[in-house]
Amino acid sequence: MKDKENHTEAGARENTWMTAVWRDAPYGEVWPVQKALAGARADGSLQSDAVLFVEHRPVFTMGRRGGTENLRVAPDFLAARGIPVYHIERGGDITYHGPGQLVVYPVVDLPGHRLKVVEFVELLEEVMIQVAADFGVTAERSPRNRGVWVGPRKLGSVGITVRRGVSFHGLALNVDADLTPFTWIHPCGLQGVAMTSLCLEGAVEAAFDRVLAAARRHVEEVFGARTEEVDLSFFSRFLTPGPFKDEEHPPSSGPAAGLDGINNQNPTKGGLLRT
Repeated sequence: MKDKENHTEAGARENTWMTAVWRDAPYGEVWPVQKALAGARADGSLQSDAVLFVEHRPVFTMGRRGGTENLRVAPDFLAARGIPVYHIERGGDITYHGPGQLVVYPVVDLPGHRLKVVEFVELLEEVMIQVAADFGVTAERSPRNRGVWVGPRKLGSVGITVRRGVSFHGLALNVDADLTPFTWIHPCGLQGVAMTSLCLEGAVEAAFDRVLAAARRHVEEVFGARTEEVDLSFFSRFLTPGPFKDEEHPPSSGPAAGLDGINNQNPTKGGLLRT
């Protein structure tokens, strides 16, 4: 992995990321914003990288490799609980997002930072490792699957899509989430994997807002960026038909998407990386 101090040629003044925080966020509203920002970044109408810090309402997402074989409950079971399922363009299998989980969606021009996909994913993992360390939890990578782990338990996941050199989707870190929904799936398509959270691992004073602030700080440090917070309305202006807007799958009553492996390491071509 490139050293976090010199991963990009851009200086901090040139490397400003526009950021916004979105709490209690419906996936069906966040996803179009991601795609619109990625399209705008690719065509140049968005002239800086961006990152959304999100806490979702309960949702399952299913990537291109996702299938019902890794959903352990019937679709009616989820429907009765009001939990939607989305089939999305990110690769991988099945995962869950919900309250108490911090999701970070960077929209980044990878060639502009001379970053390959694998390097970018390692930097996202580094953000989670550093955040966990701030709260007294030792997390690390594992050869079994991407993301970050505490022993045999998975603490955080990474899953991205790259189109025209622009990455979107991102990382998910369990803070104090109810992990029960993970028992309804094989997380990331992996059988016998237990999920964990910062709080379950004995994190010290890991309130969600404090973890969010730490994540913002480590995004800046790891990527050598300066973040500038904007209102969500700043991003909504890009919600017009663009190169990525109408290409994806609608909500599904089937399973959800996860993050597990590398499919394409060329950031200049549309590709997927899943963990």
